[in-house]
Order: sequence, then structure tokens, then C-alpha cells
Amino acid sequence: MLVPVILSGGAGTRLWPVSREGQPKPFMLLPDGQTLLHKTYRRAAGLLAGGGEIVTVTNRDYYFQSKDHFQAAKLAQRGHFVLEPCGRNTAPAIAMAALAIRDRLGDEATLVVMPADHLIRDVEAFARAVEHAQALAASGHLVTFGVVPSAPETGFGYIEMGDELDDRQGAKVLRFVEKPDLETARRFLDSGKFLWNSGMFCFTVGTLLSELERHAPELFACALACHAASPTDEAGSVLQQELSSEHFAAFPDISIDYALMERSERVAVIPAAFDWSDIGSWNALSALVEPDAQNNRAAADAVFVDTQNTYVQSESRLIATVGVSDLIVIDTADAILVSHADRAQDVRKVVKQLKDSEHEAYRLHRTVSRPWGTYTVLEEGPRFKIKRIVVKPGASLSLQMHHHRSEHWIVVRGMAKVTNGDGVRLVNSNESTYIAAGHKHRLENPGVIDLVMIEVQSGEYLGEDDIVRFEDQYGRAL
Repeated sequence: MLVPVILSGGAGTRLWPVSREGQPKPFMLLPDGQTLLHKTYRRAAGLLAGGGEIVTVTNRDYYFQSKDHFQAAKLAQRGHFVLEPCGRNTAPAIAMAALAIRDRLGDEATLVVMPADHLIRDVEAFARAVEHAQALAASGHLVTFGVVPSAPETGFGYIEMGDELDDRQGAKVLRFVEKPDLETARRFLDSGKFLWNSGMFCFTVGTLLSELERHAPELFACALACHAASPTDEAGSVLQQELSSEHFAAFPDISIDYALMERSERVAVIPAAFDWSDIGSWNALSALVEPDAQNNRAAADAVFVDTQNTYVQSESRLIATVGVSDLIVIDTADAILVSHADRAQDVRKVVKQLKDSEHEAYRLHRTVSRPWGTYTVLEEGPRFKIKRIVVKPGASLSLQMHHHRSEHWIVVRGMAKVTNGDGVRLVNSNESTYIAAGHKHRLENPGVIDLVMIEVQSGEYLGEDDIVRFEDQYGRAL
């Protein structure tokens, strides 16, 4: 049985200000209105004949967003989520997914591992490549997918091919090479023996675990201990395994390439004939948009005057450029990026500065996703903050209390069920209620449409950490 394993953990710092720690690259909307994670789920489902399951390995903070994307894709497959308490790179993630699948399907199950933030549009060619990889995996190989290079790219790692293993150009791997300089990349391209390292893999559970035990015994022991301490829960059509924080912290932070693929003698590569992009920068994302006659591209309402080779993207505002060239302009509700196109890789330096200075813009947008819906900060100042809150049908916030702020709720659409102290009341559209500081309260949506309301906070401290939770249906810390 084939089991797709989706690794969804990349921060995507080069795609700030749209990709942020709380809403990373896999959840970004592309110009066609779909996210990378949605597309990855659809691509994974296309490998399976109607049934089976798809495993997602992600941070526990992204579980509810990931599950929402899985359900929005309307797949026939079962969702299986392995939730990490923190990032520990790809080797621990893949090892934990393999142990979870071994429990359910045994050593003969074949895993195809794919990152959630890659874009592959030729899904038929991708499926053919996976079929080829399955055949090599069945013969005991650890298979990686190499992308035939189209240019001397310095932003990717490379794989050198050795002797052929079959008549479909599958080959042994001679070596993995880190991102080269331009001259070396040109030599690789001219030789015809090197492929880009895509970060996608295929192997049986048994082969992977036996090779990990041999070449990375400490990591393998950590995986066994963590798996034993992390039971899997079944909730309807979803499987959820929340990994033990104590045991997961013992893992080394190491990629599957370093931990295993560069050490094993059983590694094979297949040249992938499909289009592939890791959407690693704004230049890569802008290439998805059709250019005008001056090679300008817009994912926004845009006006270009005497402008060339420029990309603009905006969530809501009109962007106009005059007399410029080779720019990237990205507009969000609370941040604007202006970069020379040749410096797109350096956007990560902005994120580092924001993080070092503890500026919230590295982490959160104005609109923040929560298990129950979203909230958007509309305005804030000394002693007040105004939010727009959207609660999904049937969802509820935790039973909570604030020490330092009171809240005034005005229902704009739908109906709210409000617990305030010992009382419970329904608040209809165009009605309001007041929550005093120190009162236990809960907001619920008992209806079948989204509940939309405006919250006005007032008090001496309005931080999101002024929440004392007493009950929470989403398992967040109390």
C-alpha cells in the first residue's frame, strides 16, 4: 500500500510579509486562489485509488489549519496527523511517520514523502515518477526524486548519478552536493550527470527503519521511545498522534539527507520529468503570474507607468509604480516589502531583524487563525483594541477570564451564545453585550452560518497572553 507523507513545517522566511511564523508558506494563497498545502493534498490523493490515508507531519500549532485544508480539499482518503511540539528537521519527522504507519500497515507499506510547500503542476508526470520510484523501493532502495536542471541554479542542492539501475534511467546515487557556486553549477549542468535535489523520497517502511537503525542508531532509538510515549487518538475520520514533548526534545535537529541518505549504500535517484518549484522566493512566486509587454506582473489591482520587470502583490489596495524597474512590492494589512528583484533571497534578513527585536510582524498577521475561526485587529491604541471576530458554525471559544481588560461584543451577523459569569444568553444580530474584567465568559456559535462580531477591548493591558482558560474543546493549555 502506498501512503503519502506530507511534511508541513517550513517557515518560508523569504516570502515575508505574507508567510509568517503563525501562518507559514504552506498556507499562503497563490495567485490562483489555492494554497500550496491544498494543492499538495490533491496531488497526494491522486496517487491513491479512492481510499487509503494521507499522513501530515506538522507542528501542533498548525493542526487545526491543516485539518481545515484537508477537509476543504474534499478527499476520499483518511487524514492522519502526526503533531510535533517543535521543529527538529526532516529525519525525525519521517521516522515518526514511518513508525505510525508500521503500526497500522506493516513494514511493506511504501511511503512517498513530499514537502507541503512545493508546486508541481504536471500531476500525471508526477504520478508516473512515483510509480517508477515504487518499483525501486520494492527492491530495497531508498529512492529520491531528482529534478532535471534547466539552469545553473545556485539555490538548490544537487545529486550526482552513478550506474543505471533499470531501463527507465533510475540510477545509483554517487553523492549529494550542497548548494554550489555559479561556476560549479555550470559544470554540473554541462556534465548531464547531476540533478537538483527535490527533497522528495520513496521507500518502504521496513527499508527506511532498518537503514535508520544501522546508520543513525541514536535517532532510531529516540524515535522508538517517542513513538511508545505518544498514543494515537481516533476522532471520527481523523487520526491524531501528538508527539511527547519530553521525548521529541531528545531528537537531534538533522535532515534525512545528513542522517541517512548520504550514508546508506541503498540510495537510488530517478530523474523526474515533471515541472517542479519549491516557491523559495518572491521571484519564484511571481513566475506563476503572466507578464505584460514590459515583463511586469501583478497579483493585485496595479498600475504600471514607465515600469519594467516589476512584481506587485496586494491584499486590498491599488498599487501604482512610476519610473522604476526590477522591483518586488508586496503589500499586506500591516507591512509592505519593497525589494530589488536581485535581492529576493535576502528577505529572510528582514525576518531575522524583526525576530531579534521581538516585533510581532515576524510572527502574526493582523488576521490570526484560531481553531474556532479568525480574529482581525482593526485598530488599537492606549487602553483600547478593536477586533473583528469570526466564529465558525458549531465552534466555541474557551471558557476564559481576563484580569486586565473588559470586552464589549456587538453581533454583526449570525447569533452568539454568550456565557457571562453564571448567566447564558443569546445575542442576535445588531445586539450587544458587555463582559467585565474578571468575569468567566465563553463565546459560542450555535448557528449554521459564520458568526461575525466586533469586539471592543478596554483596559490597562490588552496582550493576548491575558487569558486564563478553564475549559477548552481544542485541548489548548489551561
